[in-house]
Amino acid sequence: MAENQINPDPAMIELLAPGGDIDSIKAAISAGAGAVYCGLNQFSARNRATNINFEDLTGILNLAHKNNCKIFLTLNIIIMGSEIPLLIDLLNKLINIRIDGVIVQDLGLFYLLSKYFKGLKIHASTQLNTHNEGQIKFLSKLAATRVNLSRELNINEIKALTLTGHENNILTEIFVHGSFCISFSGICYISSVLGGNSGNRGRCSQPCRDRYLTTPEGKNFPLNLKDNSAYFDLLEIYDAGVAAIKIEGRIKKFDYVYTVVNCWKKQIKSFYNQSRLINDNKDLYKVFNRDFSNSYLKGDINKNMFIDNPKDNSIKHLSEINHYSTDNKRVKDEIKLYKEKEDITTHVKNKIEQLSIAKIPLIINISGELNTPLKISVKTPDTSFFVFSKINLAQKNKESIATCLTYNFFLKKFKALNNTEYYIKHIELENLQKDLFMPFNKISLLKKRILLILNGSKEIIEPIDTPFLKKENSFKKSPALAVLISSPEDLCLCNITSADIFFQLPNCFKNKDPGFIDLFLKNKKLIPWFPSILIGENYTAAVEFLGQVQPKLIVTNNTGVAYEAWKKGIPWIAGPYLNIVNSFSLLCLKENFNCYGSFISNEISKYQIKRIINPENFKLYYSIYHPILLLTSRQCLLHQVIGCTKSTIDEKCIQMCDKSSSITNLKKVSLFIKKTKGNYHCIYNNKNFLNADIVTDLPDIFSNFFIDLRDIKTETIIMADKSRIITLFENLLNGNPNSKKELQQIIHPSINTQYKKGI
Repeated sequence: MAENQINPDPAMIELLAPGGDIDSIKAAISAGAGAVYCGLNQFSARNRATNINFEDLTGILNLAHKNNCKIFLTLNIIIMGSEIPLLIDLLNKLINIRIDGVIVQDLGLFYLLSKYFKGLKIHASTQLNTHNEGQIKFLSKLAATRVNLSRELNINEIKALTLTGHENNILTEIFVHGSFCISFSGICYISSVLGGNSGNRGRCSQPCRDRYLTTPEGKNFPLNLKDNSAYFDLLEIYDAGVAAIKIEGRIKKFDYVYTVVNCWKKQIKSFYNQSRLINDNKDLYKVFNRDFSNSYLKGDINKNMFIDNPKDNSIKHLSEINHYSTDNKRVKDEIKLYKEKEDITTHVKNKIEQLSIAKIPLIINISGELNTPLKISVKTPDTSFFVFSKINLAQKNKESIATCLTYNFFLKKFKALNNTEYYIKHIELENLQKDLFMPFNKISLLKKRILLILNGSKEIIEPIDTPFLKKENSFKKSPALAVLISSPEDLCLCNITSADIFFQLPNCFKNKDPGFIDLFLKNKKLIPWFPSILIGENYTAAVEFLGQVQPKLIVTNNTGVAYEAWKKGIPWIAGPYLNIVNSFSLLCLKENFNCYGSFISNEISKYQIKRIINPENFKLYYSIYHPILLLTSRQCLLHQVIGCTKSTIDEKCIQMCDKSSSITNLKKVSLFIKKTKGNYHCIYNNKNFLNADIVTDLPDIFSNFFIDLRDIKTETIIMADKSRIITLFENLLNGNPNSKKELQQIIHPSINTQYKKGI
């Protein structure tokens, strides 16, 4: 044991565990988790997990709450317009059960929850990639009560955001154990583009874990990171003020969940009860792992975070710590480890078999006589209570036959009780005088009182219909062109076109020279394009940039910048990496933040786009040509590919490094790594996206079509200069019949698979 000189607050940090199936949920509860996050068969960001159905959920709630454990339901995907009615049906059920919170990514779902389902606590998913204070404020306005912070943040960044959260009535949580993603969450499209399995729909096939052709550095798995583990960092996490620590792993089995939760629970108890940290993590190595790293948390982003094997590291770790001199000893210890793994599985299986998620039976006894109140007795295995009508029972007459108080009448009238953690086992009418009558609405009031008591005095909310959205008049004018550039050398394009010119801003703002401000002050036509990632001082500098330049319009892929633009009265457009796919997301942006317009995600198909209803006086944008960004990483993606003399990323790397390379998968598809000055590492698809079809397919939806003319090299060959490209796209938008064919000849090869297939 290693002692820490601290007296922790009595309110323990919540230990939040994964529950990919019923057995894993039971395992987490048995091991002492303070909360479990789990998903239903729909709307959940882990479709490879078994997940649970709604009937299971009510029993799980009962089991969890009896064991002082909360249940958070994951609804953390982007939601298509066609799914909204089904989503509303689900929310109508969730609002009336004792769910402790819902985890959300989609901005349209935020809108629906904050407007129609205010009784549900909203937690912002890691898929929202929250990493700056403006994003915290943005989410606070959308009624979020908790936010999961980006995994890439260091402890000082976490502490600062937690303070901002507290100032805005938001708690923070962080991942402390499990898989690391190579990409910032929510803006990873590699699985979607390469295999049609969108990470934003919970279908990530993890091509980052795949084998690639051996790189010049001799690596076969160049994107594969070790697992996250902050097991020895609980003191720093406590000092940062986070409310919950989260274990990743909804596709892991029950033995893994139990072991990891049990280890972390022991660590928390030791910390709070004895002011000590356990300094031995050997049990964490007995279940699946890729070795461990806490380098993001420590702010030490280095090449040792990678491991050139995505498989279980348990056996390899055994060899590394024991330095075997003979094979016999190694084999003996390996057999022992396998036996321990089997014993763990058996032990946990025996524990969870003792736990039941069966619903709680209700025995209902209904009694009463003429001219007396109707009395209903409700019994559960643990308690009982009575409810009485406020009027007396009357004699049945010809008009009251339809509401005769029979067994079938009460069974039908009380069926809503079966949608809770309870079920009606038996209804007894022996002490109810025959041929009596009570108005239908009075029976409904009794049912509501029973539900109120069973639901912990929580009022029952009547279901709502799917909100109706009025379709405004179609866009009448010809759509305009918008162009993205990133080099001052391309400023000449402002003089040859009437198109809007967007200029990409860097991830690293804080050390930009004054000439950068002058660029926009001298070129008023330039519209700033803000990136997805702006951390710490770079976000502060971006906000200062807004104040100094006072642009007439911006595009932002970062909701923190969107929040500041709204506060400053600057019109703003939601960029393509905010993943907008439904009409309610547009309403969310317009009604809450006075958004000027929005890009529609390039992940969705023609038919999915057609369902979108545009708010009044709101502009819609769509990218018809761009290099396809697959992922953005805070890691150095060149370490495992071409190598670097530096083992650790520092500020100079971000500011000054300008390199590119590529990796090739076993299907002989190359992916292009691009690192430019002032920006994080990115990976691009081998072929650019070109979709000229949408201009004629959907002529009345979009006010603007967008093209990306930044200098990003891929296998797509462009046989014309930028001014010629702009002219051809303008001709396309103006209805020139030859432009489409000419563009496809000049820009080749290209793809538009997502437009055809969607997600």
